[in-house]
Amino acid sequence: MACILALDQGTTSSRAIVFDGAGRIVSVAQKELRQIFPRAGWVEHDAEDIWRDQLAVAREALARAALGAGDIAAIGITNQRETTVLWERATGRPLHNALVWQDRRTAAACAKLKADGAEALVREKTGLVLDPYFSATKLAWLLDHLPGARERARRGELAFGTIDSWLAWNLTGGRLHVTDPSNASRTSLFNIRTGDWDDGLLALFGIPRELLPRIVRSSALCGETAPDLFGAAIALGGMAGDQQAALFGQACHGAGMAKNTYGTGCFLLMHTGTQPVDSHNGLIATCAAQTEDAREYALEGSIFIAGAAVQWLRDGLGLIRHAADIEPLAASVPDAGGVVFVPAFAGLGAPHWNPQVRGTLTGLTRGTTAAHIARAALEAIAFQSAELVQAMAADCGRPLAELRVDGGAAANNLLMQFQADLLGVPVIRPRIQETTALGAAYLAGLAAGVWKSREEIAAHWVKERAFTPVAGSEAMRARMAEWQRAVRSAIAFAEE
Repeated sequence: MACILALDQGTTSSRAIVFDGAGRIVSVAQKELRQIFPRAGWVEHDAEDIWRDQLAVAREALARAALGAGDIAAIGITNQRETTVLWERATGRPLHNALVWQDRRTAAACAKLKADGAEALVREKTGLVLDPYFSATKLAWLLDHLPGARERARRGELAFGTIDSWLAWNLTGGRLHVTDPSNASRTSLFNIRTGDWDDGLLALFGIPRELLPRIVRSSALCGETAPDLFGAAIALGGMAGDQQAALFGQACHGAGMAKNTYGTGCFLLMHTGTQPVDSHNGLIATCAAQTEDAREYALEGSIFIAGAAVQWLRDGLGLIRHAADIEPLAASVPDAGGVVFVPAFAGLGAPHWNPQVRGTLTGLTRGTTAAHIARAALEAIAFQSAELVQAMAADCGRPLAELRVDGGAAANNLLMQFQADLLGVPVIRPRIQETTALGAAYLAGLAAGVWKSREEIAAHWVKERAFTPVAGSEAMRARMAEWQRAVRSAIAFAEE
């Protein structure tokens, strides 16, 4: 049976996973990605590191599985979204480090556009808010700060892409400059209602159309790898931004189904069918993975700092040696001892959208220990996610029935139980938690004929554990109120 190679290029690592025709993991290879912080609020990656590491782990995964190019039906790509790369078409050389989705250097540019009254237009066409998170102002910054870049862009000498485009370009030896709707819808340049780049948005952000990739379906045979990379050409069959790929991998194919990915950030998506839902509660509308001509949509809430807060406890404070150590440390105390942690290291995402807020720890006493801070860090992930669920219920007019979960921190039982208690609904963890890569594999496999339908794919989804609420709803409402007071305090401090 033919296998699928999924390339999962994330914020902190590049991974490759081989899946078989039953959606089971055959082999995995992973390499940590170097983070670059030129100054406060700026976050960059070396795009050449990304390509070099992604190719290396792809080859390693194939070697571990004892497979060759002829055993792979197709490659699926999934990626950190919004991260912006600008490169030369002639040489494939990046002009600058990639500007990562967490980068906040364009906060002032976004504030000016808001002051000029542009946000209503952006929201109507893109479903997004005006925020440095998205790609358009990052790309404009590169064009404005790299000598000659604007002129070269207008002459068609340069190419822009999110990480999916960058990988597809390199995999095909520069023959393919493409993206899919799920990634395009994160740029602030794509009209989610027409399904194409928008001239009005390009003019607003000052982006030459000559830079942009061609848009293809998320599941489509769109090209082949250069033969020398893997010994023979392999079809490129699918691509989707990491969160839309995880939504697909969780078999959330129908309106009202939702998943939350607990990674570096935290991303809650609810499928809304073939019509976008306009949010009035701080969420964004986005394109879901597109497998047919009809466009599909999701509501999304994005939390910038989730697992990254655990990394900070490890690397910044030295409270733990390994990320997994946080669960036993947090479980060593019955509660957070009144400590509330607002991990706004890169501002606050949904539903607040305030890039100026910074992280705070409140409720500290002489009795506060590392365990209390660890527990508060885990609780902060759940509190932020609960805010998103509340906003989603308000936008959709119906409560969530269950939440499917994935990502590294979904393995944390303490966090998952607290999340279920806060939400008052079951939190369900699947047997295969690598749902981002699995979604990319499913999209590629659909295009290559490994799977015939979404129904066949959904049949592979298996529950590993369900966390049902055990705490009282009144107690959880009190905890949410405590969290919201801490958030208001952090916002007030930033505004002062």
